[in-house]
Amino acid sequence: MSTSATLLTVADFLNLPDPTEGHLELHHGEPVVMPPPTWGHQLLQSRIASLLEAQLGETGIVMTGMFFRPTPEYELWQADVGYVTTERVALIGGEKYLMGAPDLVVEVLSPSNTAQEIHDRQSICMSNGCLSFWVVNDRRKVISISEGDVTKHYRASSRLQCSLLAAESIAVADIFV
Repeated sequence: MSTSATLLTVADFLNLPDPTEGHLELHHGEPVVMPPPTWGHQLLQSRIASLLEAQLGETGIVMTGMFFRPTPEYELWQADVGYVTTERVALIGGEKYLMGAPDLVVEVLSPSNTAQEIHDRQSICMSNGCLSFWVVNDRRKVISISEGDVTKHYRASSRLQCSLLAAESIAVADIFV
């Protein structure tokens, strides 16, 4: 967090120049440069988005790189993969970004992620309307799904259980091909 007394608002943040690589996010009033994802990271994002699309595509929108504004003034985040119900999509209208967190957020771990960073991201999402928050650990081949105050961990031989999906509809092995 910043030790500076001045926090950037989203309006100020949107006037910043784009970084030479990656993209900017606004976390707690501070601009954060996020490095571009690796090829493997992008493949996982794409595979997860395709599997979610097959399950949820008729009930909402699934996309990679979904930007959203969890709180109006000092936050602008990007989910690796996000899902928003059709009802919420209709409310976005002409807004530049989804207000609140996506209904489902998937974060694919990168080597640079810290436990504190992922916890902060999960906390921001869950306190702003996210119903299901997934952390995908490719190195360990584990997916952790948090809903409410409960987190469950799924390994390669498991099928995911998520309140937004049909019962055990996605095999973990299909994600870590």
